Amino acid sequence: MSRGDGAGIAVTGVGAVTCHGAGADTLWRAMTEAGIRLPDRAPDPDARMDLPLIGLVPDPVPGSPPGVERAAAFAALAADEALADAGYAPGDLADARVAVVLGSCMGEPGPNERGRGEAGGGEPGRGDGGAWRPPFRLASGLAGRLGLFGTAHDIANACAAGAYALTVGADLLRAGEADVVLAGGSDAYSRVALGCFNRLGAVDPERCRPFAADRAGTVFAEGAGILVLEPAGRRADAVRLEGAGWSCDAGHPTAPREDGEEIVRAMRTALGGRYEGVGCVVPHGTGTRLNDVLESRALRRVLGAALDRVPLYSLKALLGHAGGASAALGAVAAALIVRHGLVPPNVPLKEQDPACPVPLPEAPVRLAAGARRVLVNAYGFGGNNASLVLSSGGGGAV
Repeated sequence: MSRGDGAGIAVTGVGAVTCHGAGADTLWRAMTEAGIRLPDRAPDPDARMDLPLIGLVPDPVPGSPPGVERAAAFAALAADEALADAGYAPGDLADARVAVVLGSCMGEPGPNERGRGEAGGGEPGRGDGGAWRPPFRLASGLAGRLGLFGTAHDIANACAAGAYALTVGADLLRAGEADVVLAGGSDAYSRVALGCFNRLGAVDPERCRPFAADRAGTVFAEGAGILVLEPAGRRADAVRLEGAGWSCDAGHPTAPREDGEEIVRAMRTALGGRYEGVGCVVPHGTGTRLNDVLESRALRRVLGAALDRVPLYSLKALLGHAGGASAALGAVAAALIVRHGLVPPNVPLKEQDPACPVPLPEAPVRLAAGARRVLVNAYGFGGNNASLVLSSGGGGAV
């Protein structure tokens, strides 16, 4: 487990790419409009599965050079935006110690997956004879593209990877190993990943519907979320990464502990023993039967009666489940909520599951002056759990 120093880590810039398009402003607009977006069918003739559904980033990916894999293109686009949001122009960080830490479920699986269906294997024009390529090279690729030669880490612990990446980035800053950190996550379509979830019977045939009475699984989506982390001080109005908590169930390859003990532990650690001032929760909320019930119970254990007054913002209902990028996008959403002082309306549910009695308001909720802390949860296969707390650094919207 890890707990951050809330006074010391600032989020000075954010960037996002989602199935709604590129840009954190585009994400915020989609959040405030709360419209239902149905998933796409994967444009892959080899996706021979019952439900080849995924939320695709619109093509072409803006600014993507030819031959760059989708996950890498998403990360680059989100990073460019985050750096600009932080006030950095190209070349400003050439002499700084900059770390890049990216989480992903699948990395860049495209060359390996496409090679299986092509005569002679390999990527067209590569002449590699079908050689396997390491998929986890997003961080080093992004660092090289930006001309940064500091630390580069890929984090691959399933759907909690984006949250782990942010806490590793914060640790690098606190340890004095970096001056600036680009941290977050990126994931793109993977035939293997989607096929596995079809085999598990864990894909909802309609859309991602967290906490709905008739939910039937999750629906994956492409996307990337990148945040610029720095020691507090350069921007007094910056959102803070106040705390982080890790834990691991380590009891089952896919299911969390039924008592929810370890996800409770992660939340309590992230909150640092301070349960007041929480104005919003961005839950993991995947739409699977077990996850949503366990998270609802765990939130009740952590926040108690206060949960009735703390709205949840169900990001996956808007985007789908962006895998290793989901927690990073949750952190971007939390930063936007703190900046604007507003919890956007949730995508409407036909009927909420009575076993998930959590507040999901369908109208905007203004954050109270004393409740500007946002809790973000992320859980992944292998029992990987992580929670983050983002809060106001300047006492008002920025």
